[in-house]
Amino acid sequence: MNNIPSLAAALADADLLFNRADLESVIADMGRRIDADLDGERAVFLTVMNGALIFAGHLALAIRTDMEFDYVHATRYRGATSGSELHWLREPMADLSGRTVLLVDDILDEGHTLKAVRDDCLRRGARRVLVVSLCTKQHDRLVEGIASDFNGVVLPDRYVFGFGMDYHEQGRNLPGIYALK
Repeated sequence: MNNIPSLAAALADADLLFNRADLESVIADMGRRIDADLDGERAVFLTVMNGALIFAGHLALAIRTDMEFDYVHATRYRGATSGSELHWLREPMADLSGRTVLLVDDILDEGHTLKAVRDDCLRRGARRVLVVSLCTKQHDRLVEGIASDFNGVVLPDRYVFGFGMDYHEQGRNLPGIYALK
């Protein structure tokens, strides 16, 4: 962590965009909307690790429909702030053939990773893949062909961290979403 400011320094230079209560309310609403969409169908709840871990736990408790749980771990960042090629650390183990997949991620930023994972689910035979993101960044760099079917909050085009998103592999467990000034 040579020239990377500490998490405390980052927090001192950040704005709190959404606190825990805000996020819990948004996630509860998302759960209700997902239940309505699933209409009793048993979907595969597929969490994108590591960032979506905290959001996925809250969201899973907000959904009343029974689901099968699995996860994937794919990354472009490897602790950096910009990504390169996609690296698969774990592929889904659940049978996705003919099923609905809730692809749960922390943030839809540019969408490269999420699109690759979604396309892989379809290649594995998923009937449909519903992209569920806690937040979406507001900018014009989103790759073509990806969007959230369910999104919690919209964020400004700034470096964000907390509630699963990291600041140089720190701060994922912060109970809110922060943005550097």
